[in-house]
Amino acid sequence: MSHLLSFLLLFSSLLCVTNSRASIAATQLQKGYYSKSCPKAESIVRGVIGRAMAREPRSGASVMRLQFHDCFVNGCDASLLLDDTPTMLGEKLSLSNINSLRSYEVIDEVKEELERQCPGVVSCADIIVMAARDAVVLSGGPCWEVKLGREDSLTASQEDSNRIMPSPRANATSLIKLFSQFNLTITDLVALSGSHSIGQGRCFSIVFRLYNQSGTGRPDPNMDAAFREKLNRLCPMSGDGNVTGGLDATPVVFDNQYFKDLVRLRGFLNSDQTLYSDNAETGEVVKRFSLDPDAFFMAFVEGMVKMGDLQSGRRGEIRRNCRVANDQLKEDLQLIRVLSQG
Repeated sequence: MSHLLSFLLLFSSLLCVTNSRASIAATQLQKGYYSKSCPKAESIVRGVIGRAMAREPRSGASVMRLQFHDCFVNGCDASLLLDDTPTMLGEKLSLSNINSLRSYEVIDEVKEELERQCPGVVSCADIIVMAARDAVVLSGGPCWEVKLGREDSLTASQEDSNRIMPSPRANATSLIKLFSQFNLTITDLVALSGSHSIGQGRCFSIVFRLYNQSGTGRPDPNMDAAFREKLNRLCPMSGDGNVTGGLDATPVVFDNQYFKDLVRLRGFLNSDQTLYSDNAETGEVVKRFSLDPDAFFMAFVEGMVKMGDLQSGRRGEIRRNCRVANDQLKEDLQLIRVLSQG
């Protein structure tokens, strides 16, 4: 582990105690929830995320994205992490998640360590929220105290994920409408879109912008010419759609470069560039964040806390394995025992 990463791990543990922001109260969620039942829970999560990012820096962005993709679909309940079963199609293979979301194995690693230390105590839903925060901090972004106490869902819904989650082709109007359904403001929308300050995007997600925007057979006019030439080389029309490029010019550092790029018409995804180019209200927020990184950091923290407060209200459990509901896990183990005896 690098000296810088070791410093960030130590610094984040101190900063998170003192740098919390005002947030919307959520039923049963509280800071320090595991202080008695699993006092090392947050440090365990932070340590695993730090090691994962040391192995693969891109994993930070991938882990952070899991909170957004989980919380918007029936609340923050780790439904995203459930694998398919014979009777359930999970969310991992939904249109917005397949070939896009990564680093599920990092969450597995966190869960395994927590189960060794505090079996049956820390929910997978809380792991996602803690891990997302730590990924931001270890990438150079702000820190905040997370509220915990979520339960894990018993089921998942690929249909709901397909219906709710936006595509890379989404425009500002549709994104504003989506976020408003969760009582998230235009400022929340723009700030949370700033999660794309870190990470990579696939050519598959942008070839339409380069060659056939809105079915016109022409490129997106809201794109800097030099940047378009760069993307044309990266993503030729008949090229490999799985090739990736940085979502902004500093894809491993959490900063406000993402917003500076949008102002310069250098947004990678259509759903990003549209926030500046196609809507006056979101465009003003983009411009403000491009000039004031502190304003972005503060708004991002507030947006993440609000999003973390989304709950389904359904009965849940504390999963022993984040990929499998406990009843299903018991059935699988019983089947393994029967087969091994036979």
